[in-house]
Amino acid sequence: MTAPLALAERTDFAPFAGQRIAVVGLGRAGLPAALRLRGWGAGLLCWDDQPAGRAAAEAEGLPVGDPAARPGFPFDALLLSPGIPHRLPRAHPAAAAAEAAGVPVLCDAELLHRALRAAGSTARLVGITGTNGKSTTTALIHHLLRQAGRISAVGGNLGPAALGLPLLPGDGTYVLEMSSYMLERVETLRFDVAVQLNLTPDHLDRHGGMEGYAAAKARIFNRQGEGDAAVIGMDDASGPRFAHATAARVIPVSGGTPQPGGVWAEGRLLRDDGGILADLDEAAALPGRHNAQNAAAAAATALALGLPREGLAAGLASFPGLPHRQERVGARDGVVFINDSKATNADSAERALASYDRVVWIAGGVPKAGGIDSLAPCFPRIARALLIGQSAADFAATLSAAGVPVEIAGTLEAAVPAALAAARALGAGVVLLSPACASFDQFSGFDARGDAFRALVAALPETV
Repeated sequence: MTAPLALAERTDFAPFAGQRIAVVGLGRAGLPAALRLRGWGAGLLCWDDQPAGRAAAEAEGLPVGDPAARPGFPFDALLLSPGIPHRLPRAHPAAAAAEAAGVPVLCDAELLHRALRAAGSTARLVGITGTNGKSTTTALIHHLLRQAGRISAVGGNLGPAALGLPLLPGDGTYVLEMSSYMLERVETLRFDVAVQLNLTPDHLDRHGGMEGYAAAKARIFNRQGEGDAAVIGMDDASGPRFAHATAARVIPVSGGTPQPGGVWAEGRLLRDDGGILADLDEAAALPGRHNAQNAAAAAATALALGLPREGLAAGLASFPGLPHRQERVGARDGVVFINDSKATNADSAERALASYDRVVWIAGGVPKAGGIDSLAPCFPRIARALLIGQSAADFAATLSAAGVPVEIAGTLEAAVPAALAAARALGAGVVLLSPACASFDQFSGFDARGDAFRALVAALPETV
């Protein structure tokens, strides 16, 4: 048999031949998925609600049309972009038509799994989910595998899209970040190692409340058996609940509480029942207790995949981190600037604030439910808050009532130099962008916000 690694280049590999698949949403994930599915023999009809998306598909020679307008929805599957709802808060017309016709709504990770098994590959699959930390943990697991000389491909919600990844041979490993949106659309995919980090309120409109959100996350354990591993974060109340949701071997992990049979941090020392695995003070890209749990989850996954424990310390220490996740982007006069633009909710911001003793905090944007009241234990760490965006006035009221000095800067352009001046005046060593908000009032996404912050820091004069 031809090695599975070469199957992507074979013209006779067509695992979806004879199948009709509607692809809706032709952005970062959808268009590459459509191209791959066409190459793998599927009959397609592609649609995007935006003209630019449809034009991009037409430019690639893909058939374009609205599948919801086809009588009886004559397709075998609907590949729907994760950001497009198929039930709540309001089903997209194509999803409604698919459900009425009894046609499954899938994500591209499901289709990658089907292609992989059709190719005869036994490559293992690792899935990572959780409200916060999943991108860092996904990238860290991939890094540990590569540092150990293993064949690994990383993608999913983190990017690139699952169907943009190569077909790996039997000794390869896929490391896939799985959002709750994607997990709702998995039908046969089974993860050899499933990682659930934490659970706090998010996307509740999409899942109909906290129970629906938790149920979506729990789907990462579906179809697991005794030979599989479930790595479960125990630093919030959801951990024990998830531990009962899988038939796999449970490996508990924590950023600060001993977990017999698992991996945990004692201070900054990462360990398991066999002893110390690594000193996290040597891992500059992994500050804070939350990253200690991320490191514990990555180490537990690596051990479950058979990596030698002796190499974990070097792998963790050499991890470069991810953009917009507590990323150090510069320093001026001893003041360090940290880009944590990915912190789009209060829970994520709490993890960043708790990592530093005294900060000037830049926050604000489109607020999430609950605002920043839950951050009150971190308020004593804030020397001054510079507030931007739609939430500025509400955040100012909350912080002022708690005695935190506040300045409404309005924009990031105004906040960055003001934050440096405040840090110098108040003796704070860190300026932290950790907005606790979505970015769409002023930016196209958290990444654009973080890029703008990085550029503004780079433009600051070197000295007073």
